[in-house]
Amino acid sequence: HRNRKTLNTYPLSTNGRFMRFVSWNVNGIRAAIRKGIDAYFENFDADIIMLQEVRALPEQLPKGWSWPEEYQVHLHCAEKKGYSGVATLSRSGFESIETGMGGVQDKGDTEGRILVTEHQGFTCINTYLPSGSNKQERQDFKEAWMDEWREFLTPYLSSKQPVLVCGDLNIAHTEDDIWNPKGNAKSSGFLPHEREWFTNLLADGWTDAFREHVGEGEQIYSWWSNRGQARALNRGWRIDYFLLNEAAAACIEDVRIERQGGIDVSDHAPVILDLNL
Repeated sequence: HRNRKTLNTYPLSTNGRFMRFVSWNVNGIRAAIRKGIDAYFENFDADIIMLQEVRALPEQLPKGWSWPEEYQVHLHCAEKKGYSGVATLSRSGFESIETGMGGVQDKGDTEGRILVTEHQGFTCINTYLPSGSNKQERQDFKEAWMDEWREFLTPYLSSKQPVLVCGDLNIAHTEDDIWNPKGNAKSSGFLPHEREWFTNLLADGWTDAFREHVGEGEQIYSWWSNRGQARALNRGWRIDYFLLNEAAAACIEDVRIERQGGIDVSDHAPVILDLNL
C-alpha cells in the first residue's frame, strides 16, 4: 500500500503572478552540498523544489548543515544507503504526503522513487524512474516499473486541479532529446520501445511542458556523461521532465533548463517551470 501522512499547512507563497517549480537530479545531496547547492536554493526563488537521486538518509547529512529555513522538507529515502531517494521542498508546506505507487514492482518503494505531495490547489509527483543501463535484469525491472507507473498516473489526468509529474525519467523521447540518436539506438533510455512507451504516455493526456513551450527542433539537454568531454561538447540527453495534466498545462508561463552553472553541482541541470496559478 501507499504510505500516507497528513501535515499542517501554511498560506501558499507566490512569486508575484506565477509559481515556480524546480526539478533536479542532484547526483547525491552530500556532494551537491560540497559543490555549493545552497546558493542555488536561494537563487531559484522557487515555491517547490523536487530533487532526485538524493542518496542520503537524514542522519547522513553533513553536521551543521540544514535545509533552507523557508522550506518544509520531506525526504523519501531508499532502504539501501547511498542509493536513489527523492526529496521535496515546499515553501507553503504540505497538505498530505504519499510514497510509492502500490504496485508489484513498487514493493513498498524501498528504492525511494516516488513522492506525491498535495498542496493548496495542486499536486506534485516527484519521480526517479529506474535506469536499465547496468544489466538486463534492471532493464526488465525498469520496463515493468514503467508500465505500473503509467497506470498509477492515469487517475491524476482527470483531476480538475493542476497535477505536475516531474523528475529524472531516464528516457530521451525523440531525436531532439539526444545528441547522437543513431549511435544510441540500442542504448537503454533511447530504445525504440521505450520511446514508444513515452509517446503513449503523452497520448494518455500528459503534456511535456518543455517541448510544448520551446517547440520541436530545439536540442537542449539536461544530462551529460562524465566521460569524453560530453559537457564541454554538449553531448547530452534530455531525460528530466515536467509532465502536466490539462489543468496545469493551461498555466505554463515559462520552462527552461539551466545548464549554465547547474552542472557545476550535478551531472544533471535543473529544470525550472513557472506556472500562472
